[in-house]
Amino acid sequence: MISSSKLLSKTQIQNAIFSRFYYTNRVNKSTLYSKISPLGNLKTSVVPEIEKWIKDGNKVRFAELQRIIHDLRKRKRFTQALEVSEWMNGKGICVFTPVEHAVQLDLIGRVHGFLSAESYFNNLKDHEKTDKTYGALLNCYVRQRQTEKSLAHLKKMKEMGFASSPLTYNNIMGLYTKLGQYEKVPDVLTEMKENNVFPDNFSYRICINSYGARSDIEGMEKILKEMESKSRIVVDWNTYAIAANFYIKANLNDKALNALKKAEARLGNEDGTGYNFLISLYASLGNTSEVLRLWNLEKEACKRYINRDYITMLESLVKLGELEDAEKVLKDWESSGNCYDAHVPNTLIIGYCKNGLYEKAEAMLEGLMEKGRVTTPNSWAIVATGYHHKDQKEKAFKCMKVSLSLYVKGKGWDPNPKLVTSILSWIGDEGSIQDVEAFVASLRKAMPVSREMYHASIKAYIRSGKEVDQLLDQMKADKIDEDEETKKLVTMKQK
Repeated sequence: MISSSKLLSKTQIQNAIFSRFYYTNRVNKSTLYSKISPLGNLKTSVVPEIEKWIKDGNKVRFAELQRIIHDLRKRKRFTQALEVSEWMNGKGICVFTPVEHAVQLDLIGRVHGFLSAESYFNNLKDHEKTDKTYGALLNCYVRQRQTEKSLAHLKKMKEMGFASSPLTYNNIMGLYTKLGQYEKVPDVLTEMKENNVFPDNFSYRICINSYGARSDIEGMEKILKEMESKSRIVVDWNTYAIAANFYIKANLNDKALNALKKAEARLGNEDGTGYNFLISLYASLGNTSEVLRLWNLEKEACKRYINRDYITMLESLVKLGELEDAEKVLKDWESSGNCYDAHVPNTLIIGYCKNGLYEKAEAMLEGLMEKGRVTTPNSWAIVATGYHHKDQKEKAFKCMKVSLSLYVKGKGWDPNPKLVTSILSWIGDEGSIQDVEAFVASLRKAMPVSREMYHASIKAYIRSGKEVDQLLDQMKADKIDEDEETKKLVTMKQK
C-alpha cells in the first residue's frame, strides 16, 4: 500500500513529469547542458566543463545557467547545481537578487548542512535578507529537523513581516510531520488562519495527512469538507488519494472507492503519476477490474509510458496474485522500446517467488542473461532463498553462485548470513573441493571470512582424503579460533 508520506512528496514533484523524457524530441545542437548532463549524479565537478565551453568560444548566458541549476536540482544533483550557482556568483555573471541567494542558500544547506547555510545567510547584506532568503534558511532548518531553530526563525520572520505566505507555515507543519508529532499540525493550520494567511492545497493536505496518521477519520473528513468549501481551492487528485489511502487502512472501503472516483475525475491529461497511485490503491483494495481499467485508461491518456508505470502495474498485479496478467504487461514492456531496467522484470520474478514458482523465476533470469540483459544479485538471491526453503539445496547453491558472481560492494545487496551458512553446510557435506573453494572465494569478496567457510572446506577436504593442517593454519591466520565443531571435524579425520 502507498504510504501517505509518499503521496505527499509526490505533490511536491508533480512538475517533475518532465522525467518522461524518454520520448521527447531532442535537438542535436550542442549546448552547455548537453555537456554537463552526461556527467551523471557523480562527484565529478561540472566547473571544468563550463570553463572548457567558454574556452571553445561559446557564450554563457545567465538564463541558461538558471535553467541548468533548476534542472540539476530536480534531478537531485545538488552538489553540481551548487557548483554552477557558486561559479555564476563568483564570476559576476549577474548581480544576485534575493531569489538567486535563496537558491544558493538552499543548495548549501542540502550539500553542507544548515550551519553552512546559516553562515551564508548571516553574511548577506540587509537588503538581501528578504522573505525569500529567510524562507530558504527555514527550509534548511526543517530539512534537518532543527525544531528549536525552526521555531525561533519563524518568530523572527513574523517580526519582520515575512511570514505572510502559506509556504512558511507549511514548512513548520512539514517539520512536525517529519518528527511524527502529527497532533501539532492542526494547531499550525489554525494559527495560519488567525494570522490571515490563507492555507493552500498543500496546507490542507498536510493537515489531512496528520489526522489520517492518527486514525482520526472524523477529523480528516472535517478538514476535507472545509477544503472542498473554499472556492479559491481546487481539490486535486492527490488530496483524494491521501483520503482514500487512510480509508483503506481503516477498512472503510466504500468511502475509499468514493474518494478514488473523485481522484480519478481530477486527473490531468498524461498524468502517469496520478494513474500509478490510483492503480496501487485499487490493488490494495483487491480490485483487479479497476486496476486493469485504469491501466488501459493510462495507456490511452499518456500515449507513451515509462518504466515506472510498468513497475507500478506489475507490483499491483503481483499483489493481486494475477500473474498471467502480469506476464502480459511484461511482454508489452519488452516491445515498448523503453530502455532496459532490471527492476521491471524483477518485479515479476519476486511475484513468482512469493507464489512458490521458483523454477519460473529462475527460467526468467536465465532467459534475460541469454539475451545479454543485466540481472541483479538480489534477484538470484531471492530465488536461492526460495529453493532453500523448499529444501532444494543444490538449486539454492546454483543460484547463489550466480548471485555472488554479480556482487558489487556498496550497491545495495549483501548475502544473507543464514542462507550462506546453510549452503556452506550443504556443500561441505555434498560438494567437491573445487565447488567449496570457488564458493568460499566468492563469499570472501562479499562478506567477512567466517568459521563456517573453513568448516565447509575442512569437511570437503576430509571427504576427499586431503590433509587439513594448512586450512587450520589459514584459519588461525584469519584470527578465527577453533571451536568444538572444528575439533569434532578434525577428530573425524583422525578416525
